[in-house]
Amino acid sequence: MKAFATLLDHLTYAPQRTTKLRLMAEYFRTTPDPDRGIALAALTDSLTIRWPVRRVLADLVATRVDPELYRLSRDYVGDTAETVALIWPEPDKSPTKLPDDIAAPSRLADIVAALMDATPATRVPVLAALLDGLDATGRWATLKLLTGAPRVGVSARLAKTALADAFGRDVAEIEEIWHGLKPPYADLFDWLEGRADRPDSSGAPVFRPMMLAHPLDDGERDTLVLSDLAVEWKWDGIRVQLAASGGNARLYSRTGEDIGDAFPDIIMHANFDAVLDGELLVVRDGLIAPFSDLQQRLNRKSVTPKMLKDYPAHIRLYDALAIDGEDLRPRPFFERRNRLERWASAAARPRMDLSELVVVADQSQLEDLQRKARESGLEGLMLKRRESPYIAGRPKGHWWKWKRDALTADCVLMYAQRGSGKRSSLHSDLTFGCWRNGEGGLPELVPVGKAYSGFTDNELNRLDRWVRDNTTERFGPVRAVTPGLVLEIAFDALSRSARHKSGVAMRFPRIHRIRWDKPPAEADWLASLEQNLECTAKTSE
Repeated sequence: MKAFATLLDHLTYAPQRTTKLRLMAEYFRTTPDPDRGIALAALTDSLTIRWPVRRVLADLVATRVDPELYRLSRDYVGDTAETVALIWPEPDKSPTKLPDDIAAPSRLADIVAALMDATPATRVPVLAALLDGLDATGRWATLKLLTGAPRVGVSARLAKTALADAFGRDVAEIEEIWHGLKPPYADLFDWLEGRADRPDSSGAPVFRPMMLAHPLDDGERDTLVLSDLAVEWKWDGIRVQLAASGGNARLYSRTGEDIGDAFPDIIMHANFDAVLDGELLVVRDGLIAPFSDLQQRLNRKSVTPKMLKDYPAHIRLYDALAIDGEDLRPRPFFERRNRLERWASAAARPRMDLSELVVVADQSQLEDLQRKARESGLEGLMLKRRESPYIAGRPKGHWWKWKRDALTADCVLMYAQRGSGKRSSLHSDLTFGCWRNGEGGLPELVPVGKAYSGFTDNELNRLDRWVRDNTTERFGPVRAVTPGLVLEIAFDALSRSARHKSGVAMRFPRIHRIRWDKPPAEADWLASLEQNLECTAKTSE
């Protein structure tokens, strides 16, 4: 357990990607089974310990720490696991004992087994005994396991990349068998260390690493030859891969996360043998709904019949990686596209259609289409070399995305909350608003968005000082501030939202500039912001 706790601790304070990769690779090489497999599952969010964590922790902390002291400490630290780990009193001469049927933990795998085997009646004493037997870092790591993803700046993809680096493999080899494996991944490590063949995933609807595009810059734009390219619209949804084989189907996000539980209306129609690449959208009456509607379906373990009816899912297909068992990835794009068109026309495909290819005569027409993308409710254009094979990752010189320009608005800071991890002592989560006429015609601020990025470390330190000096009220970890600071916000789109008091929601808001010089009275009004409400786009049906 100590090695895993040390790994998490070092990952938290290692900002460089190369350092994180080195730390994880060394751990995977030197740690014995099954601990390294358990750690890999934790880092890739594949470890499920089903506890009512908030209630158990509340009951547990109340037995050891004054509730008001805990509340104040949690408010200051900004992270539950770290707070409990630090405030947990050292055990006296008679620490809490584990139930007789649970072995005393000595390794990571033992601790995870104790957590998984605990019954509702034994959860509090089991956790108390585990925390009594560990130091502060071990307590923190244990609670991170219990509360879900460790959140130490490591994505599932980065953890798999570190695993590949540790044993001299291509991460794509691991990605292609990943969804056929289960923790603690003994068969995976046997293959990586040369003791067994690669686990067989043939015939299973596993994830294939996706091919990604580069943003198109001005220099590249002038060198591209239109006759070499296929041009598509860039639709405003999320990139997905639909894999179906042998009567089974899975829907994957761009990073390989299985999101099929949230989209059974897509899965139920995948009665074919193919691996397809496309954009997941919500479509009603032939019109693509705003991205905020799709968000209602994302990150859910299940969906209600009403949600299925109100937010009908649809896939706009871009590409085919495999059809009827044939791997099409080595073939050029135009051949894969022709095969996909023949496949789509051979039978009715509910809940899916093809992304149309856009015929462009010259460079000026291409630029005109990109400029008009926003008024058409589109994100921009995709440019793909007709001869490009399907290559995992983001290879240069093959695919480009030419997105519409970002929108901006001057907003007023309303609330601030401390971040997590290395930002846990700084107010980095910022809620901002615009003006509208309130009661009696008096101006009032209403929230229109929240941003966490777009500032330097120096700017964040100055922001934090300003928040502390201008706090008017506290609501737990959230501070209300004097309406005195203007933030220039860049965002991709604006849509209607019944969940927000302002009636609108921004997509991908980020801090573009901090307007220390601008009076808050000169910030934008809601009516002006609403002029940017996104349009709906027609499907190609």
